[in-house]
Amino acid sequence: MSASRSETTDAPGAGGPEPEPGGAELLAALLDGMDAALCAFDAGGTVTHWNREAERILGWSAAEAVGRRGFAGWAVRSADAGEVQRRLMAAMDASGRQVHEFALLRKDGGRVLVRTQSARVLGADGRPAGVYCAFSEVHAQIDLERSIALSEALFDEASWGVVIVDVDLRPAVVNGEAARALGAAGSSVLGRPLGELLAQGVEELQGALHHVLAEGAPRGPVDLWVVVAGAGGREQRRCWRSGFLRLASPLAEEPVPLGVGWLFHDVTDAKLAEQEANRLRFRAGQLHRAGRAAAECEDPLEAATAYLDFALAGFADHVLLDVAEDDGERLLRAAASPVGAPGPCAGAAGGGLPVRYAPGHPAFQAVERVGSVRTSGTPGEWAERSQWPRDAAHALCTVLRSRGRTVGVLTFLRGAARPAFERPDAVYAESVAALVGAALDLGQVVGEG
Repeated sequence: MSASRSETTDAPGAGGPEPEPGGAELLAALLDGMDAALCAFDAGGTVTHWNREAERILGWSAAEAVGRRGFAGWAVRSADAGEVQRRLMAAMDASGRQVHEFALLRKDGGRVLVRTQSARVLGADGRPAGVYCAFSEVHAQIDLERSIALSEALFDEASWGVVIVDVDLRPAVVNGEAARALGAAGSSVLGRPLGELLAQGVEELQGALHHVLAEGAPRGPVDLWVVVAGAGGREQRRCWRSGFLRLASPLAEEPVPLGVGWLFHDVTDAKLAEQEANRLRFRAGQLHRAGRAAAECEDPLEAATAYLDFALAGFADHVLLDVAEDDGERLLRAAASPVGAPGPCAGAAGGGLPVRYAPGHPAFQAVERVGSVRTSGTPGEWAERSQWPRDAAHALCTVLRSRGRTVGVLTFLRGAARPAFERPDAVYAESVAALVGAALDLGQVVGEG
């Protein structure tokens, strides 16, 4: 049996197990594979170990370094050698790590500032037997410390929201600002699908994250409109200016995506102010163009419809113009935009017929209030009952006044696909109504003359 055992263990390369590396070979492989430069000294200060990173930084090979006593005469200036050696070997008498910065010499004669961490090595008897010293270039160490400090600052103190999203598009790390923006505690956000955090806009966000994972980050920030699913069913529409970074492992030979770094900042107020400014600029331009077009119209009613054609652009889907008789007790249809197809506002056929508005109709309310009335309802029966096109879902009625008299009512209508009229819309409608009312009053004066 002993012969058989000898045959299976003594023939490497013949099908048997490979010999295990010895302790010295394993130690050498570990030292050479380290990212930090490392050297070691025995109790007398002689170099016993020197790895490849130390050779890369200083240029001295292991064969040239091992066996030398200290750094004097080769890796440090003679004037500094005693102080450097003393501070390195002092680690033998300390229980923890000692951190120092030294100016060492490269083989080519150049100097390099390194930061060292040294600690004693204990022998089998428990007594100090030497010192090991790990060192790196100071600028590389500072770069590392800056990266760590930046990461900690982003996740602790940044005014921007910062989220690390894994490859499954789930938040893995969230800072305080991002947690507040998402309307949840930081820990409750982790690992949840984005669809549970956002009521709207999740498709656009996920599309951006997929693009970053596949193609890399976009060149500039992206403005994303989202609706945050807040507590108690309360939803908030926000605009987040977002930047994205693809995260890859620095330890892999090939870039391996670890996820996406998503940084965002709430710019809702600025975007809404910008939109409002653009809207006011556009509406002012429309009124200016309408005034120039109306000035070329000989017929006052044609001038009034010119104002309405320009006012409709981007503002409403349909407009009705009713003139008042009997001090507003009765309204007659004077002009309307076509229903179901785009086209200019035109005068009513036959000179206008009384409109069969029921008592309490928003048009009569506008006359009574001498102002504007906004209302919304379900398209269909509600619109027909109000004598409006069936697809109307939002209405804005404003009175037409001139020379202290009510001369009619202007009604703007929007479909269900558009938002309801708001107070700024009423202000714009009243500006249009002032021009239309003056044109209609001019027509009445001309007719009476």
